[in-house]
Amino acid sequence: MIVISPKNKNANNTIMKKLIFTVIIAFSCLSFKIANAQVRFSAGVNIGQQPEWAPIGYDHADYYYLPDVNAYYDVQAHLFVVNNGQGWHHVEHLPYNNYDLYHSYKVVLNERMPWRHNYLIRQRYAQYRGRHDQVIIRDAHDDRYRNHWHGDDGYDRDHRHDHDKH
Repeated sequence: MIVISPKNKNANNTIMKKLIFTVIIAFSCLSFKIANAQVRFSAGVNIGQQPEWAPIGYDHADYYYLPDVNAYYDVQAHLFVVNNGQGWHHVEHLPYNNYDLYHSYKVVLNERMPWRHNYLIRQRYAQYRGRHDQVIIRDAHDDRYRNHWHGDDGYDRDHRHDHDKH
């Protein structure tokens, strides 16, 4: 017959507590790594946030530079960034009546606040002014673009349809 002394019982409880604590820590670490990988993936791909007038071929875009009007589009905020002569500001609508987002060239920029060095960007992408040969998400037949952003992009849709008919 085996007799368990109170001293052995406390030792067994301590070992059991340590084992449970170790399993909880291991499970927490594993859960954190899985969650961290999911966050990294969602931050890496943002096709669903890109507007229908955006160029195809990019799984991720932070900003679009619009060389024809020297302005930017903030993909995450769904706002344009324009210079009103007193600095750069986020606005819902471009202040240019005849600018056609669907038929103008957009440059993808993946950097923070690219307008801070606008002089360099304007020079680097000057050759894209006036180009109208970009395929856009609206016209893509690729399934990965089917859930793109359809919100108000600051563009007069009625004007776009009239323009497309001509």
